[in-house]
Amino acid sequence: MTELIRGFFGQLFEKELISEIEQVAEIRVFEEGEILIDIGQYIRSMPLLLDGAVKIMREDPDEGELLLYFLEKGDTCAMTLACCMGDKQSEIRAIAENPSTVAMIPVEKMEAWLGKFKSWRSFVFNSYNNRLAEMLRAIDNLAFLKMDERLLKYLQENAKINQSKTIYKTHQEIAYELNTSRVVVSRLLKAFENEGKIKLNRNNIDLLKT
Repeated sequence: MTELIRGFFGQLFEKELISEIEQVAEIRVFEEGEILIDIGQYIRSMPLLLDGAVKIMREDPDEGELLLYFLEKGDTCAMTLACCMGDKQSEIRAIAENPSTVAMIPVEKMEAWLGKFKSWRSFVFNSYNNRLAEMLRAIDNLAFLKMDERLLKYLQENAKINQSKTIYKTHQEIAYELNTSRVVVSRLLKAFENEGKIKLNRNNIDLLKT
């Protein structure tokens, strides 16, 4: 796992910081669908995604869950950072979109490195900015896009995250993540197929146009 840390962060962080990460990080492997962080959980360590992809979900007790954004290799979650810093309960659920490897950094080290390493400060601030931009895009999608546009963006993002134009999601799973009904998703997917944008298969969806 040392190779994963050095391979991605070697050009980003100082050698001393890389060495400290290797000493304190707990490397964990999550299977597809496994929960990394759950709503209501107190977070004692911060995840750095070394490989794979993680989806960040927001829950409403009455309306279900909503996909906020994806984390990719080299990312961390801004909402997790906020919870770590403020010793608050998590307000998001992080789920492995595909098999993922994560370096868990103890919160006390994360805080110490902010004052010690310029590269770490830049990484944390950039992470905040990137996740905020993604959440704003998610809000824009909800506020300004019709469901067919949201669904198409969802398919395109899923293909990008998984580096495959074949999307292994059921209609119900898609509906759950977009906070809509399976009937609506199935109807729109069929319309996309008629327009030549996708091909519906028994267990997956092929994205034909991006």
